[in-house]
Amino acid sequence: MTRQQQAYAYAFGAVLIWSTVASAFKISLRHLSPIQLLLWADIFSIICLFSVLLVQKKLPLLTTLPRPALRRGLALGILNPFLYYVILFAAYDLLPAQEAQPLNYTWAITLTVLSWPLLGQRLGLREAVAIGVSYAGVVLISTHGAPFALSFSSGPGVALALGSTIIWALFWIFNAKDETDPVISLFLNFSAGFPFILIACLLFSSPWPGAWQGLAGAAYVGVFEMGITFVFWLKALRLTSSAAKVSTLIFFSPFLSLVFIHFLVGEEILLSTIVGLGFIIAGNALQQTGKGAD
Repeated sequence: MTRQQQAYAYAFGAVLIWSTVASAFKISLRHLSPIQLLLWADIFSIICLFSVLLVQKKLPLLTTLPRPALRRGLALGILNPFLYYVILFAAYDLLPAQEAQPLNYTWAITLTVLSWPLLGQRLGLREAVAIGVSYAGVVLISTHGAPFALSFSSGPGVALALGSTIIWALFWIFNAKDETDPVISLFLNFSAGFPFILIACLLFSSPWPGAWQGLAGAAYVGVFEMGITFVFWLKALRLTSSAAKVSTLIFFSPFLSLVFIHFLVGEEILLSTIVGLGFIIAGNALQQTGKGAD
């Protein structure tokens, strides 16, 4: 198998697993509160990332990190996983998975919007059109295809789903100049976020899962959504001859996710969801082609 074929294999594996996590969120939330799900998913994620670092023989690098990088990695744990996943899981608790998943997918557009005031990056006509197209899709999905009625299935749920994209975009903006090994950085983030998650769980819920199904779901989310899949994607990017060859595969994930949501969660997928998701993907694609042209 050539390096490029290996890159495709890792990339397809990552996309396939990421396509299942929306269903895993929704199924797990039948047995756990959002903060309980986050607590146990974070525990499994830390164990997973520690194991990856152990296998890759990178644990000694933790002791040689410059103090600014160490402080940044620990501080960003407040944004991700703590704030990001608390908000995201709360959105999934209020919305059908077929709505929460595409709305969360607008994080790339949110990143473009926030990069304008925070990074001083120019917002051109192409980016403005991409933003408009994507958020037209958001309105279609959240109003079930009746955009002029502006009657949302769950206003708080939509607000939380879009709010999670702000937290995720801020996380990447503040991480933009971080040259730390990405797996080490993620391990620091998830380790630092754990105390905040535990305190929140003790205050607003209970740390003990009520059913084994919830714990199993949290393990799946922690290992795959927050752990090993990220390593797969990094491996694909390092093996490929061109990042564009594997990056475009990510556009298959949200559509494939709808298939899993239908068969695993039991939701009847609405036409407005498919059309709205098409708008969101088109906006993201337009933005990406704009970057390639710069």
